Amino acid sequence: MLTYAEARPWAVAIKEEVLSRRMPPWGAVKGFGEFRNDQALTAEQLEMITSWVEGGVPEGDVKDLPPVPNSFQPSKDQPLKGALTVRGDFALNRPFTLDGLLPDKIPSNASIQVVAQLPDGTVEPLVWFYEYKSEYKHPFLFRVPLMLPRGTVIHGIPAGSSITLLPSASR
Repeated sequence: MLTYAEARPWAVAIKEEVLSRRMPPWGAVKGFGEFRNDQALTAEQLEMITSWVEGGVPEGDVKDLPPVPNSFQPSKDQPLKGALTVRGDFALNRPFTLDGLLPDKIPSNASIQVVAQLPDGTVEPLVWFYEYKSEYKHPFLFRVPLMLPRGTVIHGIPAGSSITLLPSASR
């Protein structure tokens, strides 16, 4: 929904969905990883939506609208340069600076914890998908890229599933 006309009939349902934290869709458990593109709403945003609904769903001023968002849609024809598609347990044969993860093939409503076990035995949590919906199709980008040394093993990807490890862009 991108317009007032589309959202207005759904106002009460929108309020219920955001207060239950089912919307906006995310799928990653809070606190398991820190992501810079976390779509969770702040307490102030939740209050604003609640007030809007309880205040009669008034239409705002068009000049206050944010720009229409762009969606991250990697092209199937042009894979991401340097990205690694991981299936099952996967050992890195070279150092890798991990900027995020993109679920490629995850069963719907799955609960999956993906971790990196470093060569020294340290375990670094990457992402925990809880009741993940395969239609989300968006990346989970770390606040700070994670340096993974050669020999790091990625664990937690079930059989038949795959995740793409997104490399850090040159900064």
